[in-house]
Formats: sequence, structure tokens, C-alpha cells
Amino acid sequence: MKPADGTPVRVGVFGLLGSGNLGNDGSLEAVLGYLRARHPDAVVDALCGGPETVTARYGIPATRLHWYRGEYRTASRAGSVAAKGLGKLVDVFRTAAWVRRHDVVIVPGMGVLEATLPLRPWGFPYSLFLLCAAGRLTGTPTALVSVGAAPIASRPTRALVRRAARLAAYRSYRDTESRDAMRAMGVDTTHDEVYPDLAFALPAPRAETPPEPSGPVCVGVMAFHGGNDDRARADEIHRRYLDGTIRFVRALAEDGRPVRLLTGDAVDAPVVAAVLDAVDSPLVTAAEAASLADLMKETAAAGAVVATRYHNLICALKAGTPTLAVSYAAKSDALMAGMGVGAYCHPAREVDADRLLEQFRTLEREAAEVRRTLAERNLAAARRLEQQFTTLTAALFPAHGHHHAHAQRETP
Repeated sequence: MKPADGTPVRVGVFGLLGSGNLGNDGSLEAVLGYLRARHPDAVVDALCGGPETVTARYGIPATRLHWYRGEYRTASRAGSVAAKGLGKLVDVFRTAAWVRRHDVVIVPGMGVLEATLPLRPWGFPYSLFLLCAAGRLTGTPTALVSVGAAPIASRPTRALVRRAARLAAYRSYRDTESRDAMRAMGVDTTHDEVYPDLAFALPAPRAETPPEPSGPVCVGVMAFHGGNDDRARADEIHRRYLDGTIRFVRALAEDGRPVRLLTGDAVDAPVVAAVLDAVDSPLVTAAEAASLADLMKETAAAGAVVATRYHNLICALKAGTPTLAVSYAAKSDALMAGMGVGAYCHPAREVDADRLLEQFRTLEREAAEVRRTLAERNLAAARRLEQQFTTLTAALFPAHGHHHAHAQRETP
């Protein structure tokens, strides 16, 4: 679909993309697939955390999200504090100029409306607010597509997230809990829909040979230190999580089970190293996954998966592999319940290796039924996402000139 003057529609994608988080990049990949299938003439570029990676991997031009290159380093000296402050001001104009060049801006998935992991208000929440405010001021509709949300205790973070959501032209959520959280924060969600996570739109690989029921176990680990409100006890939470994970992996290896360690973000590498160091067994190896497709291949070849990161879970569920969630947030519990396997959750803050092993053995006994359930739920998820893509086209893409039909508007 093109504007009336015949020029291609200009689409911007925005987020912490190309920064090492495979889930975020998988959401981008799903939206790019939608654009290439339904709007092949669209000109797409990104404002993102890792522009070089996004350009190299997806073949689209990309601009760095922040003017100040030290944005994610702690500013302790006066010079770095001043530079970071200046960067916040410069980003106002950089973001507005970038948004203005587009007909539509899409934020593809991700937990952009939550603070379930440590997060400062003047980091990504501020950037998202600038994006949505610029969209409203320039008349460029901004779409938050299948995003995650959660209650936020920090008042500054909550205020920025709430205002950003209100300024967006289109909002959809990846679970009902996310929509409920935004409603509780004062956002009118009357016209907002719930759809599956965008990663469910990605193609699912099939194992070359059906995995044996007692075959390899994929264990997805995470640099987990609690949430945004757990900073005072972050080390204790991490130590408990790591100790429980090590005990669980060791027990699997002692039973003769091959274990493949998975990650979902570059920051998880030290956890893999710690597990490998503590469990000295040739049965325990680490996978080197560079994308959600790689993770799906690993999980499709496994007999079962036990994982912490949200998109590790999605990869396993999408592959149809019996999965147990070591859950660190309500979104993981909601995902598992939505896929019909809500009984297989274990708290990441209180990893009990003995209890986890008991749940794992129950999962394996019920593996055949779990696989049937996941096959049905995956078909339903794919249909729902196709419905969302149809809705997006109707809501955001200009049919005549630069008039953005059906874009939801809300008074800020």
C-alpha cells in the first residue's frame, strides 16, 4: 500500500533490537516477515540499540537509539553524568526527527511496558515516551504490537510508561495480564486486543528425527537477580537461583541424561560458565544460539525443556516440546497457562532442585499428552497473529494520501 503520491510507505521499527536479546530480535523478525509478505514495497529502517547487528542480520538501515554511547554504563564521574544528561536532551530532537521521516512506526513485541527486570526510568521508558510523544506531535502513528506490560511500583517509571501507552495510536498485548496492568495504571484499554507473542508467527523447525522421550534435556538459564524492586537482595536471589539450577543439572547428568544449556541474552554467558564449572560432566554442554530459530532447533531436538527466559519458553512451546518454566514473572505463568501447561511452573526466586526434579519427571510421564496440547495451541496462536496482521494493515497503513485510517487516538 502506498501514499497517494506513489512513494513507498516508510515504516520505522523501534526498540532494544540487536543488543544481544534473542527474544527482542525474534519479535523484529516476525514483524519484518509480516511487512515483506503484506507490504513488500514498504521502506523499512530501525532506531535501535544495536544498529550494526540489525543491519547485518536483517538488511535494513538502522540508527543508534541513544546519542550518548555510554547510555548503559553507570555514570559516576561528573563528566559522564553531564554527558548522559546532555544525551537525554539531544535524544528529544533525534527521536522527533527520526519519527517525522516515517508514515508508521512499529514497536515489535518485547516487554516495553513492564519493569520485571532492573530498569531505570530515564533509560528505555524515557526513550519510549519520546517516541510516542514524537508520533503524536508529527502525526505519525505509533503501534505497540503484542507488547508485554506489568504493574510498576516506581512512580517515575510508571508515569513515563503510562503516558507513552496513552500517546500510542495502536496497542495490543501478548497476554490478558498485560492489558489488565495497563488498565490498572490508568490507560483506557477498551479498544486494545490481546494476541499471542509475535515469536509464535515465526516458522517452527522440525527435528530431523523424533526425539526420544528420555533424550537430551535443554535447560535455559538466565542472569537472574530478581526484579526492579529486588535490588537490595539481588545477590541473594541470584545465588539461590544459580545454586538450585546447578543442583538440578547435576542430578540430570548423574542420571545419564545429556543436558544442553541455553541462553537468551548475551548477559547469560557467566551463568552458563558457572554451571559448566560446577557440573564437571561431558554430558553437559552449551548451545551457541544466535537467533530464536537456533533456539527452536535446539528445543525441537530435545525430549524436554526446563527454562527461565520468556523467549526460551516460547521457542520450546512453539517447537511442541514438553516444557517446564522456571518462572520469574507473571508473564511466564500466563504464557504457560495460555498454552495449556500452566501446571508446569516453578518459581525462579525459590528454586528447589528436589521439587523441580519431581515436576520434571511428572512432565516426562505426561509428555505425549503435553505434545498434543501444544500442537493445538500453536495452531490457534498462528491464526490469532494472522488476524492481528490484518488488523494492523487496516489500522495503520494509509489507503489515501497520508490519512491514517482507524488509528486509535486517546487524549493524553
